[in-house]
Amino acid sequence: MNSSIEPAQQNETQTDAIIEVRDIHKIYGESVVALEGINLDFKRGELTSLLGPSGCGKTTLLKIISGLLKASSGEVRVNGQTVTAPGPERAFVFQDFALMPWASVLRNAAFGLEMQGMGVREREERARHYINEVGLSGFEEKYPHELSGGMRQRVGLARALAVDADVLLMDEPFSAVDEQTRRKFQEDLLRLREIEKKTFILVTHSIEEAVYLSDRIVMLSPRPGRLNRIVTPEIDRSGDPDLIRRNPEYLDLIDEIWASLRAYVE
Repeated sequence: MNSSIEPAQQNETQTDAIIEVRDIHKIYGESVVALEGINLDFKRGELTSLLGPSGCGKTTLLKIISGLLKASSGEVRVNGQTVTAPGPERAFVFQDFALMPWASVLRNAAFGLEMQGMGVREREERARHYINEVGLSGFEEKYPHELSGGMRQRVGLARALAVDADVLLMDEPFSAVDEQTRRKFQEDLLRLREIEKKTFILVTHSIEEAVYLSDRIVMLSPRPGRLNRIVTPEIDRSGDPDLIRRNPEYLDLIDEIWASLRAYVE
């Protein structure tokens, strides 16, 4: 395991980028600067985590990329097209599940396809496939109130996968579940990523989660959020997950990232 943790440059870019973030600033009201001068590319097929202290602008950046929030200045391009609103090439997995309480698991999972105008038979067939992929086969006719928090989050993930977006944007998707469920989710996400070949951007407060899941970790500074460091965990994830989590180099990288964040939370 050979990982790197390097200071980031404000013009951080990559080739083969599906998402290009160019000189993004976000100001709330007249004086609260949330993000300042963010230049960043996201490579096709990568899983990138956004990590940093509370209030550093991680979710703000994710929502700007999604088109749910407008930047004060700068530009985001996805597949070369400027982002002005949400689009079908991006799917958002919310922290609070955002399910329709009156609708079944099947209807919730198919909702994005319904909004796209897909016929009932086709969208339900597709939704059933992804319900099975996230481990909820047999729960299609259940309602959100009948499910655990972890199961509700799986429905949200199935809905995002069903629309076949190029990019999945995930805002702390595992924060509302217990530690055992969270670890299982992490392993399932890696499996789904290998199957689906999507680009994932994940906001998390968990250093361990970021290191375990990510091809690249983008660390932001405290508000105003700027690029701080880029971490590249080079982890062989094909082995036993418990052995990976006990690997001394894996644990050393977690400690190194924590050391770089400690001053911001004291």
